[in-house]
Amino acid sequence: MGQVPSFDLGQVGQTFIDFGTIGVTGVFQADAWVNAFTGAEIGGVLSAIMLIVTYCLVDMFDTIGTLYGTASQANLLDENGDPQNVDQCMTCDAVGTTVGAVAGTSTVTTFVESAAGVGAGGKTGLTALVVAVCFFICMFLSPVASLVPACATAPALIWVGVLMMKGFAKVDMTDATSAVPAFLALIMMPLTYSISNGIGIGAIAYVLIRLFTGKYEKKDIVVTVIALLFVIKFVFVTM
Repeated sequence: MGQVPSFDLGQVGQTFIDFGTIGVTGVFQADAWVNAFTGAEIGGVLSAIMLIVTYCLVDMFDTIGTLYGTASQANLLDENGDPQNVDQCMTCDAVGTTVGAVAGTSTVTTFVESAAGVGAGGKTGLTALVVAVCFFICMFLSPVASLVPACATAPALIWVGVLMMKGFAKVDMTDATSAVPAFLALIMMPLTYSISNGIGIGAIAYVLIRLFTGKYEKKDIVVTVIALLFVIKFVFVTM
């Protein structure tokens, strides 16, 4: 492969250069596979596998947490307390995440800031189309947006957090099996800067409480599997 020209392409241009060099096309280069499975590199392979699993967990549970929170804000939960059309929602997020990664962008996924739009009354596909158009325009205004300091956007995020607290009021605080995991999830999300970490710690606490109080049931197996996956994540990958 020829040497990349030395002129400045900016961050976006460099992203596509990196993608072309070590991205999907990199697997077709013989040099990339020379030491892939040697003894010296096997630890790196295992680390890569663990990171892939970790990122899958992070993306999946970030989406689930955001989906439940925004659906609750919009009163779009069904009789079981689950978001309506949850399969379609997760599929859309998965497609966006995958296509975004292939295109070399930051993760195209569901974000908790969506609660601001939902709180303003947005509940239909028209809201998504308007947001998409606004994001398209912002692609050309990113240098201007970078001039806005973080302190200016912080109040908006605080208000989003206030909107999300609406669902916490429905937690039964008299039952330790629901109150403690919910509280830990609520506290650990901002402390670890991760929605998925909060969900994981809440799931682990839920399983432990159910076990030690003798209330563990067959329906808790799914949560147990999730808790075990997060234990592996916390052990092998730093929070």
